[in-house]
Amino acid sequence: MSTIDESIALISRGAEELLKVEELREKLASGRPLRVKAGFDPTAPDLHLGHTVLLNKLRQFQDLGHQVIFLIGDFTGMIGDPTGKSATRKPLTREDVLANAETYKEQVFKVLDPAKTEVRFNSEWFGKMGAADMIRLASQLTVARMLERDDFAKRYAAQQSISIHEFLYPLVQGYDSVALEADVELGGTDQKFNLLMGRGLQEHHGQKPQVVLTMPLLEGLDGVNKMSKSLGNYIGIDEAAIDIVTKTMKIDDVLMWKWIELLSFDISQAEAVSLREQVAAGLNPREVKLRLARELATRFHDAGAAEKAIAGWQAAVTGQGDVSLLPLNEVVVPAEGLRIAALLTAAGITASNSEGSRKLKERAVKVNGEVVEDAQQLYLPGFEGLLQVGKRNFARVLLVAG
Repeated sequence: MSTIDESIALISRGAEELLKVEELREKLASGRPLRVKAGFDPTAPDLHLGHTVLLNKLRQFQDLGHQVIFLIGDFTGMIGDPTGKSATRKPLTREDVLANAETYKEQVFKVLDPAKTEVRFNSEWFGKMGAADMIRLASQLTVARMLERDDFAKRYAAQQSISIHEFLYPLVQGYDSVALEADVELGGTDQKFNLLMGRGLQEHHGQKPQVVLTMPLLEGLDGVNKMSKSLGNYIGIDEAAIDIVTKTMKIDDVLMWKWIELLSFDISQAEAVSLREQVAAGLNPREVKLRLARELATRFHDAGAAEKAIAGWQAAVTGQGDVSLLPLNEVVVPAEGLRIAALLTAAGITASNSEGSRKLKERAVKVNGEVVEDAQQLYLPGFEGLLQVGKRNFARVLLVAG
């Protein structure tokens, strides 16, 4: 393959759509570094693995010699992205946006190369716009065109409110590409309408339209919903190495392959195919998952922390090794203590006391490696030990009086 073909193959890995491939080929053939943009609204203070799907793709562009623009939407964050929302979002305050933006800047370079990254804020240009400028921008799109967007169409059909400022969001995101003269913009599949808006506005302003690359949304630990902090099905990139490992090991064997495709740098597409064949032939998928968990823990911490976390996980799962490698979590309990089902819930291992009771009846609960059957057993302040439900859910705890 030619260098351009190899670049397109890497860029396309895991992508949902690449619009348009021939335009990307033409841009790559120019030989100049491309300006590759992705925008992130600082609506929450921490990044999680779902965010790194785009960051990983940006890093691949950097490895190919291109310039990445990590755009922090401090202006758009105050509007609130309506994508996928069934109701108007409450806009953030300027103070919230700036505080969250600072944490983004600290975390993003765990994936991106600082030397090949521009960190920009879209308040740079929107902060200078007056009311007349915004009206001129709004005049470039019709209400009918805006209602073609799926989430707006559904809300309109259901007679749910759509605020006027929400119509501005796609326009504002699209204008970012004009201000930055982007060659390529990345986004999730749910952002396609906004990304295409950027193409249209660039053409209106006499620029060559950007190539649009959409990436699938990453399902979280539940294997069903998009990874989200609000749903609690996420892995934060600032979490401890042991938490990254233990949570990664909880994903199901089917989802594992999508995580590898979207999150792994170490496992190539060809090797992923080979690993699938080995699993089908009898290789325990746990070995593949461990490799992914080690890679992620190493990326966001270091190799030493990753190996310690792997050792702690294996000790808890196999009953062999040093469980003191696991972090010790303090759990506040009443002075009279808690029975085992309530303790499992307090430690975050089960979702409810009834689930804990059910697991007891299934003989799936262990304390310090021993199966627990007595539902009336009390655990008092001062107790320290390893709680476990099944092979995947466990926590090393110290009970303190509350």
